[in-house]
Amino acid sequence: WELQQTGGVFAEQVVRPTGLIDPLVEIRPTQHQVDDLLAECRECAAKGQRVLVTTLTKKMAEALADYMGETGLKVQYMHSEIDTLERIEIIRDLRVGVFDVLIGINLLREGLDIPECALVAVLDADKEGYLRSRTSLIQTMGRAARNLDGRVILYADRITGSMQAAMDETARRRAKQEEYNKAHGITPESVKKSMATVLDSIFERADRLQIETALEDTSFEGKDLKAYLKDLEKRMIAAAQDLEFEEAADLRDEISRLEKMELGLGAARTHSARPQKGRKYEKTGKPKSRAKKERRNR
Repeated sequence: WELQQTGGVFAEQVVRPTGLIDPLVEIRPTQHQVDDLLAECRECAAKGQRVLVTTLTKKMAEALADYMGETGLKVQYMHSEIDTLERIEIIRDLRVGVFDVLIGINLLREGLDIPECALVAVLDADKEGYLRSRTSLIQTMGRAARNLDGRVILYADRITGSMQAAMDETARRRAKQEEYNKAHGITPESVKKSMATVLDSIFERADRLQIETALEDTSFEGKDLKAYLKDLEKRMIAAAQDLEFEEAADLRDEISRLEKMELGLGAARTHSARPQKGRKYEKTGKPKSRAKKERRNR
């Protein structure tokens, strides 16, 4: 509709002031794709780089994470069943190096700013569909565009129309950027952020956030505490819906503190919002708390 209104005239924003060009795209056969991917991941990890891998199903993402974890790689998976707050922590842990490989399905397309990512691997790229459409492939490839050494590997036994269109568009953007760099004397450099900057970007609001909490000497009647907890839960849900994830996380921590106080499990402390350290991961590629929970449920 918008193109019709403008008569097909539009402005492109494909040139980057940083000079970074779109990643090189390589096609490799699907036979032994997992073994080939393992070798690529080990090479990237040795260089301190990060890897994003996209699969077609949640089951495959989990199975691949388990298998790669057993080989000694630090890996995690992410899909729609993982809650939003945990996704934030997973992305942070990837950037600071808690693990080197992140496996996902459709969550790795848009909105991820990970300059450390030097490789994007797309498994079964020749399976036409929504997850392997022209637009999806272009967006997925773009995750490696913020690193000077950015590469994309498409594992496929044939070149689909979507693959060809995505590769043609990437090549067109590369040519435009190279021409711009040459005309303006720009030498491309990877986007680099210090570790402190990485943490600040994720906890930007939390560092200045103060959640109203109950004081140590506050005494609650049973109904009063339940009402207060219910109010905190409403505020937590509202914050998450407004994409204020750090505020929602702090409210969640305050709820947990008050629940422990009610059960007499620990002394109440005044809550202060601060970044938490990266979580430890087991070889299964799952956060420890979740891995333990799954073992208990077996």
